[in-house]
Amino acid sequence: MRRIMIEMGLKCQIRKVRYRSYKGEVGKVAPNIIGRDFATVAPNRKWATDVTQINIGFTKLYLSPILDMFNGEIISYNISTSPNLEQVYDMLDKAFARFESLDGLILHSDQGWQYQHYGYRKRLEEHHIIQSMSRKGNCLDNSMMENFFGIMKSELLYAEKFDSSQDFIKALEEYINYYNNKRIKSRLKGKSPVQYRTLSQYG
Repeated sequence: MRRIMIEMGLKCQIRKVRYRSYKGEVGKVAPNIIGRDFATVAPNRKWATDVTQINIGFTKLYLSPILDMFNGEIISYNISTSPNLEQVYDMLDKAFARFESLDGLILHSDQGWQYQHYGYRKRLEEHHIIQSMSRKGNCLDNSMMENFFGIMKSELLYAEKFDSSQDFIKALEEYINYYNNKRIKSRLKGKSPVQYRTLSQYG
């Protein structure tokens, strides 16, 4: 069904549910260093992250990924029944394990409480990562991450019927593999994110 909808250019019109993690200033708010300048000439220069809510029946799931602005590749993710610090820490640990050095990388998010928390900021500092945050209530400041959520929900969540949260989690793993390795993008010259990175001088 997803493949057919993609080929026909169809998009689902089901109302989207947005998770809002802003709880005021509960920690330290970082400046908006990205400033909607999402362009970058190499991998691991600018990353984006956010959390989105996914409803499967009466179960609420929370997806927390990291996206590389260079090619739109999903670097790591965690999906959980609770949007907590452990989820964000697991996402970061998976990303950190992939690379020897991330010095000077900018990691952009909204002003969600998780990203203001001392523990999150400390982990970034330990890896010499620069923190950037969107302006309050301005989702366009993190539009690359929002765009991924919209695509994933249209092509996966709203295009198929899931009998359980476990079914969705399994399908999500397959989808992210497809998104990274096979789903082509016009801005990547007709290549998938991994193909584009691999064929660049940084692959």
